[in-house]
This record gives sequence, C-alpha cells and structure tokens, in this order.
Amino acid sequence: MDIDLSELSLTELKSLRSKVGRAIETFEERRRKEALAAAEAKVREFGFSLNEIVDHAKKSGVSRPAKYRHPENPDLTWSGRGRQPQWFKDAIEGGASADDLLIA
Repeated sequence: MDIDLSELSLTELKSLRSKVGRAIETFEERRRKEALAAAEAKVREFGFSLNEIVDHAKKSGVSRPAKYRHPENPDLTWSGRGRQPQWFKDAIEGGASADDLLIA
C-alpha cells in the first residue's frame, strides 16, 4: 500500500497520523476479540460455553510445576508464583541465590 504523502496538506497529514495512532493502539484489542470469538465458536461446537470451560479449569486446581526446591528437603518445593515460602526466604537470607534453588 503506497500513499503519496507529498500530495497531502499538513491538516490531512496530522489527521492521518492520528488515525494511524488509533489503529495501532486498538490492533491488539481487535486481535484479542477475534481470538475470543474463535475460542467461543470452537467450544460451542462441543456443546459448551467458554465460561463453563474456564470455570472448570479454575475448579480443577491446575497447579504450576515446581520451579524451586529446598536444598535439604526435596519435598519442599515452590512454583515461583504467589508468596514466597518461609524456607525460600530463609535460604535467600542465608546467602543462597534464587538460581541456587532452581530445579535442574
């Protein structure tokens, strides 16, 4: 798409700049709405609503995989999300780095 900008007046150029700015700002929101509509259509094919699927996922307690492990007690792990467990805080205060506690 080629637009000969040299033919436009200053007022037309400013108007075009404004319109382009708005188009850029709303692009991601338009794409999100398209994705939502596509997801809703797909789950309707299976006889569900998107809200039913989302509610089920929330209720099923999908957990995050552990990212950190206690250096001495491998049963103590943390996903890295939410509040830091006390063992993690203690290890950091004791001189360990978060990288030291990463699960390899």
